[in-house]
Amino acid sequence: MRRTTILRTGLSALLLLGTWATAGTLPASAADTPPRSSEAPASPALLSAMQRDLGLSRGDALTRLAAERTATSVEPRARSAAGSAYAGSWYDADSGKLTVAVTLAGQADAVRATGAAVRHARFSARQLDAAKKSIDALSAPAGVASWHVDPEANKVVVDVVAAHRDDNDVRAFLTRAREAGPVAVRETSAAPRTFAAGTVGGDPYYTGNVRCSIGFSVHGGFVTAGHCGSPGAAVYGWDRSYVGTFQGSSFPGNDYAWVSVGSGWWTVPVVLGWGTVPDQLVRGSAEAPVGASVCRSGSTTHWHCGTVLAKNETVNYSQGAVHQMTKTSVCAEPGDSGGSFISGDQAQGVTSGGWGNCRGGGETWHQPVNEILNRYGLRLHTA
Repeated sequence: MRRTTILRTGLSALLLLGTWATAGTLPASAADTPPRSSEAPASPALLSAMQRDLGLSRGDALTRLAAERTATSVEPRARSAAGSAYAGSWYDADSGKLTVAVTLAGQADAVRATGAAVRHARFSARQLDAAKKSIDALSAPAGVASWHVDPEANKVVVDVVAAHRDDNDVRAFLTRAREAGPVAVRETSAAPRTFAAGTVGGDPYYTGNVRCSIGFSVHGGFVTAGHCGSPGAAVYGWDRSYVGTFQGSSFPGNDYAWVSVGSGWWTVPVVLGWGTVPDQLVRGSAEAPVGASVCRSGSTTHWHCGTVLAKNETVNYSQGAVHQMTKTSVCAEPGDSGGSFISGDQAQGVTSGGWGNCRGGGETWHQPVNEILNRYGLRLHTA
């Protein structure tokens, strides 16, 4: 919808036609930025979305965000303590703690000393990553949706579209995948697709006849999904005025891009509220662990929340495979592509694609924002 005034919408028109000149201009680097414990963990709108989509009370949502913030800060220390025995980690919502898998019992005490719980595993993260890399080199048929390392299962999990489980080419792919290392097969109800859309009314940005959503403001522009536009393509705002151009874009293989802005447009460190909910400030890009809650903002379906299901997943779109994606239980629909994934006040990634919708549910993948920042040498605009 069109915004009637900038002030009434909390400065939330696309790359807001305004900025904070002093406070909130210090950039975050592409490296993870530790969350600031003194800051409020989330806006009322994000808390409301968590309550709706995760079935939490407001108090439970606040408690979970605080626990996830702690788990995010513990993870790098726990990984270092595990050393070569590290076999992956995830946030356990039941215990409210980070769980770290290790292959050597002798490393358990050092990991526990960081505040993490410990689980024994047979295969190290290095072994599992090597197996996934071998599977990445295979040509996947359309009936194979995606694959990723699952630290809790201690295997590479391959998701297969249920209707194609017995296809000869799928069975042949699985046979070759199992030769690479420990593999588990799970079924999914539909194949993934990207969430770009043809031109329709609304607030996001447009390129050609495609409507997509903005991801996160960076100094000089914003990041978004690569399938939304090619380098040099012109970008137009919610009011159809010229915003800038795609300076870099990669899809498939990756699904990220960045757009430079000018012509009176500039950036602020918020995730859009679309004029119906308060905007969410962005204060960094510390990566939330598997199992943590995460919310998404997009121009079609606005705010929805869920949990991180997997990291470093390879997604097999019809246009080609995309690597190093993060899978979530958050729904999305056409037009949401490129939009923001955020955990608390920490930027996570830009919406790529998925299956399902926000009426019946589904899963959605995002391209991690730190990878995009590092690839293009960008600085996240933070509050």
